[in-house]
Amino acid sequence: MDQPETGSQPETGHTFRCAVLSVVKHAYVPRGVAAHPRFELAVVADDADVPDWAHERNQAFADEFDIPYVRDVELAIEKHDVQVAVVSSEAERHCDLSVRAANLGLHVIQDKPMSNRLSECDRVVEACQASRVKFLLWNRNFLPAVMHARQIVSSGQIGTLCAIHVDFYFAKDSGPPKGSRKPGDPPIDWLTRQLEAHADGSDGGVGRDPLGELKIEGVYPLGYIHMLTGARVERVFARTTAHFHQANVDNDVEDLATVTLEMQGGMVGSLCIGRIGAASHPDIGEIKIHVLGSNGALVLSEARPEVEVYYRGQPATEFRRRRIANDNDYQLMQNFADAIDHDGQTILDAKAGRAICATVDAAIRSGKTGRPEAVS
Repeated sequence: MDQPETGSQPETGHTFRCAVLSVVKHAYVPRGVAAHPRFELAVVADDADVPDWAHERNQAFADEFDIPYVRDVELAIEKHDVQVAVVSSEAERHCDLSVRAANLGLHVIQDKPMSNRLSECDRVVEACQASRVKFLLWNRNFLPAVMHARQIVSSGQIGTLCAIHVDFYFAKDSGPPKGSRKPGDPPIDWLTRQLEAHADGSDGGVGRDPLGELKIEGVYPLGYIHMLTGARVERVFARTTAHFHQANVDNDVEDLATVTLEMQGGMVGSLCIGRIGAASHPDIGEIKIHVLGSNGALVLSEARPEVEVYYRGQPATEFRRRRIANDNDYQLMQNFADAIDHDGQTILDAKAGRAICATVDAAIRSGKTGRPEAVS
């Protein structure tokens, strides 16, 4: 469990200029980068041949931050004196943009999922190693409750770890409910649905390639498991289904899954994951971590600490529960700056991101074959 610590002292050193390479989702990654004073967004860039809707979103973000938008990635990097690339494109383009940036000597911060193809993840690992640049896959490992769990585990209070389980039920919709399509209606087009979902921030799977919940959100629970155990996943058994949403049914991708993990050193793990609908929970979802050790156990809610807010005329869709004391974005960026300054590791680097994608890939295969699958 040897993981990098976050710097507790005020930030020091020079400012890093950042190129935002495509920003076609809900922009939480570049906004998170900008939350730290050592990182300055200098330019938005994308390839000239992306669709009009992508150019429109890139331009809107550039206008918001009063920075230029350049329709040529390599030209933007050359002309704007940047040291960091922030990649927030469609999932199928994540790795290509990251590799191109790393090959030009830029450190890389990338949105999740790392990719929908393991071969693309391998390209990123190789490019970052060859160019000796740092890579951070965006994650939630610095949420207060998760850090508290890490402190308890690292201190040895519950002894040697034996097992870990994560519930990650995400209270967001994905369009019409399952069973709503009438006879003769065409299947829901994945990209069209994701473009519509942009308005409420539920477009985590934006792109032409359909993505199930394991690919869209699996990095979060698997990131917790990676950080708390440090153990490699060797084999998985999964059950997957499209239980809630018609878009998932029509595109043959899961919105609900259970995964059992056989891990290095005889440790066992499991996770339950699902996109369970906005009406199902007063917060972002039911997200808990359960850890069993030789001398004790712990159960924690990812959302704590939180408060509940009620008032007259409150919209039915507004979350009543609100997280407080959450500086995850700042801490991720402090961790990234420390890794650059001191040639250290980031909390979720390219190799760890690739390992998570391999676990997800094996789980999806297992869900289709009904058999345990090795993690490659």
